[in-house]
Amino acid sequence: MAKVKATLVCAGLFLCSTVLAIVEELDDTFKDTRVDDVWLVDFYAPWCGYCKKLEPVWYDVGAELKSSGSPVRVGKMDGTAYSGMSSEFGVRGYPTIKLLKGDLAYNYKGPRTKDDIVEFANRVAGPAVRALPSKQMFDHMMKRHDVLFVYFGGESPLKEKYIDMAAELIVYTYFFSASEDVLPESVTLPELPSVVVFKDGAYFTYDEYVDGGLSSWVNKERFQSYLQIDGFTLYELGETGKLVAIAVIDEKDPTEESGRLKTLIQRVAKEHREHFNRDFQFGHMDGNDYINSLIMGEVSVPSIIILNTSNEQYFLPSEPVETLEQLVHFINSVLDGSAQAQGGDGMFQRVKRVAFDARSTIMSVFRSSPVLGCFLFGLPLGVISLMCYGICTAESDDGQEDMELMKREDDEEEDEEEDEPRQATGELEGPEEKQEEKNPDDKKAD
Repeated sequence: MAKVKATLVCAGLFLCSTVLAIVEELDDTFKDTRVDDVWLVDFYAPWCGYCKKLEPVWYDVGAELKSSGSPVRVGKMDGTAYSGMSSEFGVRGYPTIKLLKGDLAYNYKGPRTKDDIVEFANRVAGPAVRALPSKQMFDHMMKRHDVLFVYFGGESPLKEKYIDMAAELIVYTYFFSASEDVLPESVTLPELPSVVVFKDGAYFTYDEYVDGGLSSWVNKERFQSYLQIDGFTLYELGETGKLVAIAVIDEKDPTEESGRLKTLIQRVAKEHREHFNRDFQFGHMDGNDYINSLIMGEVSVPSIIILNTSNEQYFLPSEPVETLEQLVHFINSVLDGSAQAQGGDGMFQRVKRVAFDARSTIMSVFRSSPVLGCFLFGLPLGVISLMCYGICTAESDDGQEDMELMKREDDEEEDEEEDEPRQATGELEGPEEKQEEKNPDDKKAD
């Protein structure tokens, strides 16, 4: 039995040492030692619930990168204990995930899952632009990536812009370079050098005169024209500056109407790309919970809504959308400003947002733990009620004492008024009594 316990203790110590090896606890000396390595760091707070939820995922990330031979070292830092370091790296909330590479710090904003974080680390840790030396490699990358950016050509000012842009936007997607020889015969470029994006079964070439800056064009083209949207995706879509047209459906209970609206959105994204791609992103969302919290209202399922995430405005069709022409007309009305905008980020909406968030927080606490909700909100309300009762009671008692005092004063004044006539009467009756007292003597004298 003793041998079994000893074995278990040794195994536990071994596991602990392994965990410490794959995820390092960092302190204020990290600033001086990090320069020579690529680091993936989780800035956390001990009291943060989201940080505690991320912790087991973070150890899985460390184990995955360690076992795959990645050069990325994984660590975590208590941002509350080392607030100076957190401020230096621009940490404003917890948890914050950053990849530190030389003098650059890249923020991770995607889903907090092992696969997504590992993919981010491997992408950002490597070169900003990766070479595609052969047709086989090009075909492999085409199958692996839904959206693929490739620079074709030799050295040029455009390539320098492309490399600078890639260093900035590598947090979002991969960037490649290749010679014209790797292109399939079906792809014909108007000129060299060129930057091309392959997606949606087609390819589109960057035109500086039409598309503006290269970074802006890549930022808008880094998503497929149509995709499934969730909270994280919608947040990233907001950074493209596009409006987002969404078919709100219920995938757990699909109906004919849901399928029809989804198909209409897909057709607009594909058939009207040239007209709407610059300003709109298209997709569908499962359920209306996230949309309802975003607009602080109720959206029916299925339905179509257009969101402007830059100013929190949204647009709803004035009449049911039955045909492709009606949907195109609705989108055009949003584009030309004739559609009525709802929501926004004005003062009234901000006050409404505060009230809505407070109500949502209270309701979520009561739904998850009624006892805790009663304690958190019932106890303060009880204390406030007792304070109000004490203040009101004190005021009423003081008022009653004042009334009694005034009544006493009035009674005393009345008594004094009654005594004055009695004294006057006494003064008048005094001489008569004296006179009556003298009358017997006078009689005797007589």
